[in-house]
Amino acid sequence: MKIEFKEEQKFTQWWLWLILIGIGLLPIYGIYKQLILGEQFGDNPMSDLGLIIFTVFVFGLIAMFWYMRMITEIDQNEIRMSFFPFVKKRVKWKEIKNAEVVNYGFVGGWGIRLCTKYGTLYNTKGNKGLAIELLNGKKFLIGTQKETELSEIIKKAIR
Repeated sequence: MKIEFKEEQKFTQWWLWLILIGIGLLPIYGIYKQLILGEQFGDNPMSDLGLIIFTVFVFGLIAMFWYMRMITEIDQNEIRMSFFPFVKKRVKWKEIKNAEVVNYGFVGGWGIRLCTKYGTLYNTKGNKGLAIELLNGKKFLIGTQKETELSEIIKKAIR
């Protein structure tokens, strides 16, 4: 099938990466101070093994944000959404009761949000997305940065 719409989004907010890099510097400094200089890192230092495990965890978290991406694809048969590494959705047009591009406002952050008025919300930034209501009553929303293009594709598909 010919893909009529494709969008790939990542977490590109400068302030998010500033926070993540700041958090990443903490265990590096701890390892330098405790393992290389042989001094205590803080008043109640964790063990050397604990510090190494914490460092691996922090850099695993940073790597997860680096590789995390949301891909939306629409063709004549279905809407596909992948929020790697967490969720994959595939919805056929015949299962959809309603689909429209909406401004969902601020929902307390980005990522995966449960229990909004639009059901489960998947987004990386912004406040616009494709609200989908299925024939079985379930709802979800896929965030977008290409609201005009997406809106035109949806209007065409619903006709």
